[in-house]
Amino acid sequence: MELRQLEYFIAVCEELHFSKAAEKLGISQPNLSLQIKALEEEIGAPLFDRLGKRISLTTAGHILQKHSRNLLADLQNAYDELAELRHHQGGRLAVGVLPSELDYRLTPLFIDFHRRFPKVGLRIHASVELVKMVLDATLDIAVSLMPMPDDRLTVLPLTEETYGLVVSERHELAGRDSVALDELKGLPIVIYPRGFWGRELVEDACRRQGFELNAIVETTSNPSLFRFVAEGVGASVQTADLVESVGDPALRFIPIRDDPPTRRMAIFHRSDKYLGHVANSFIRIATERLKRDSFS
Repeated sequence: MELRQLEYFIAVCEELHFSKAAEKLGISQPNLSLQIKALEEEIGAPLFDRLGKRISLTTAGHILQKHSRNLLADLQNAYDELAELRHHQGGRLAVGVLPSELDYRLTPLFIDFHRRFPKVGLRIHASVELVKMVLDATLDIAVSLMPMPDDRLTVLPLTEETYGLVVSERHELAGRDSVALDELKGLPIVIYPRGFWGRELVEDACRRQGFELNAIVETTSNPSLFRFVAEGVGASVQTADLVESVGDPALRFIPIRDDPPTRRMAIFHRSDKYLGHVANSFIRIATERLKRDSFS
């Protein structure tokens, strides 16, 4: 059994489609099929049930998948540890963040880290699929909302932040010291699309009050979102820290006084992943900076 065959096998497991797996691996489909067939012959059992163009894992396939993932993860950890031994503060670090956090709040953190570790190849991914990307080893670390409990993850809590209403300085509510959550009912809102964690947190809080947000503009871009708000197109619901980091004098943040939407931030990584000096340094810097900023 060759390591390359296991890598090919895992790719097919992830895609459940030979053509897509071959494209992902950068090889031809016939070559991939031959390698999987050779692996099945060596094991003495089929790994996939083939139903036309659809495939699914057999019992033997599930067993091999479980042990192959562990083997490949251990091997990658060995490569990472050896690379750090050679380069000390060099190497690479892949970090995931929520798209809503990258434009303003977290970019200064990454700049600070780069200045301290200029030899590190830093890859930053903005995504809402951070748990999946950490678990499939696309990312080393993620800075995001607190994930659901999972034995495969090591989670380090950071801060707890509450949301408030953000309006233009010319908005009719701009002079208020606070608002009730139910005052958002019917208010024109500019917010992220459904599926974004920040949107879902706010929507859940509103549903508990018996209403849905009146989302008139949806955008994935923070600069765009706050420009809409500053121009008076609609209000938004964001955290005070994010609004402060934008630094736009045309915006007003108004606390929500009754059971405001609240989010808990965390840093997490795979429990079985080797984290070297650079990764642990990033975690320390991020923890110190984000906790300091949230209480400053």
